[in-house]
Parts: sequence; structure tokens; C-alpha cells
Amino acid sequence: MGRRRVLLFLKSLDAYQYQSNYAVSRSTNPKVLQYLEDRSRVHKEAVEFCKNILETKSIDWDATFGTNLSPPIQNVDLVVAIGGDGTLLQASHFMNDSIPLLGVNSDPTQPHEVQEMGNEFDATRSTGYLCAATVKNFEQILSNILEGQTSPFELSRISIHVNSMPLSTYALNDILIADSSPASISRFSFRLRKDGQPSSPLVNCRSSGLRVSTATGSTAAMLSAGGFPMPILSKNLQYMVREPGSQDTAHLSLMHGTITPRQTMVIDWYTKDGKIFIDGSNPVHPVKHGDIIQVSSHAPSLKIFLPNHLLPSKM
Repeated sequence: MGRRRVLLFLKSLDAYQYQSNYAVSRSTNPKVLQYLEDRSRVHKEAVEFCKNILETKSIDWDATFGTNLSPPIQNVDLVVAIGGDGTLLQASHFMNDSIPLLGVNSDPTQPHEVQEMGNEFDATRSTGYLCAATVKNFEQILSNILEGQTSPFELSRISIHVNSMPLSTYALNDILIADSSPASISRFSFRLRKDGQPSSPLVNCRSSGLRVSTATGSTAAMLSAGGFPMPILSKNLQYMVREPGSQDTAHLSLMHGTITPRQTMVIDWYTKDGKIFIDGSNPVHPVKHGDIIQVSSHAPSLKIFLPNHLLPSKM
């Protein structure tokens, strides 16, 4: 077997461009600036640490940002996303189901900072919920991967079609379909179809939008909005109409449910302008009045090394 090849997918440097954003205010707490400087330093040190580990193991590697890539990533054995959950989600948008992904939380939250500074500002750092490694265990986890002692899991993603044309990006967490101004009312109808036939009533909606999540994303925005957590390896999707205008109890019961692997949600969009937000605010796909949007789990799975707290045996 030849030398292993690893691609380091790095957090955007824009995340730490705090000088122009914060230093202009004379009232800015000096502790905030020091905190942001420290975050930048810790992240950069984590990147260099990971590079050095790859060097010591004689692994061929390259490092890049998402702005320099076109999907899908190819010709490597492993992608290592160094940053946090946002970086990992961004990396997943460039990947099919052929290469595994490892997330490294480069800037974990420090409990003592939260305790000491919590009364002055939000001192939480990166959650890294999906990241299996930090600098503390990266070398060991990498060794386990290279030696075949650790295998990736396959997580479902969301496939999106607009007017029968597939979008090139699959959502690992969730999608939000809403007016271009999410505070505005969206008008749309949807129903579920199974094997080409309707499997639910037509639901007509006036609301602030529609969210659909994977099992992975069910513990994020979906859960905070009143949804339910799903087993991480579930192939089902969960949907919820955001802030529905109807107060009819029977109608409300149709506003939240699941989409099985054999089902597709078909959405008729009746708002002048709208957007499909994929895994947050980027990427975004525009939709317009009359568009038909199809949402399902018929997407390539993502191979990913999971952190201990997400391993199925511990759920």
C-alpha cells in the first residue's frame, strides 16, 4: 500500500478577523479583544500541531479552505476538518460517500473562562459536537484510523431537488425553506409521497418557513424548536413548519412529523421569493413562486468518525 494521503480542511480565517469588527469601538471590553486574540492563536496552534503529527507519521497531506475547492473531494484517503462543527459541515458539502471525514475541534470551550467571564460576555468557544478529536487525542485517533481499529459510521443526508433538478449540496444537519426575509410570512403547500403515490394529506401553510432535519441535525435547531432527538444512525428525516398561522388543532398535527426513506416530501412554493438555507446560512439556493421542491433522504451518506458521546452503543 502506498503512502496515505490526507486533506486538511481548515476553518476560514474570516472567523478571526476581529480587529476591524471589534477594535473600532472604544467601549469594547479589553477582555473581549484578548479573548478573541487567544481564540485565533489556539486555532492556529492546533492546525500546526495536526500538520506536525502527519509529518511524523510520513503521511502526504495538503491544507486548504473551502473557497479553494470544487466538489467532490477526490484522491485522498481521509479529510480532516480543523475548526468546529461549522467547519465540519462545510467540509461535508464537498464530499460524497467515498472518503471518510474526521473533525478536530481546534478551539474547545474552556469551563474556567465561562465561569470567570460569563457575567461580562459569552466566553464559550467551539462546541465541536460532531468532532471526534481535539489536539489532546488527535494522534491516537489518527493512529487508530490508519491501523484499521476505528471505522467510520454512515450518516444520512438530505437530498434536494428544485423543479426536478438536483442541488449539488447535501445537507448533513438540516435545511430551512423560507422567505428571503425569514421574518416574513411564507406561503406553501406540501404532502408526502411514497413510491410515487400520495401518502399524506395536502397541507397548506402560512408560516415563517419549513425546517427539515436529519437524525444528526435533530438535536440542533429542530430540538430547540420543539422537535425530538433521533438515533444518530436513523435514516428518517424530521420536518416542522415554523410558527404556523393556523390554530386548528387537527391541522396543527400535520405540521410536524417524519419522512421515511421510502417517502419524499413535495413542496409547492407560493411565495414571490424564497431561499433554501442548507446547514445554516451557507450555501443558499433561491426559489420563486411556482417552484416545486422535493426533499428526501435519497442522498449519498457521509462517512464520518464519531466522537464517543455519539457512538450508537452509548446512546
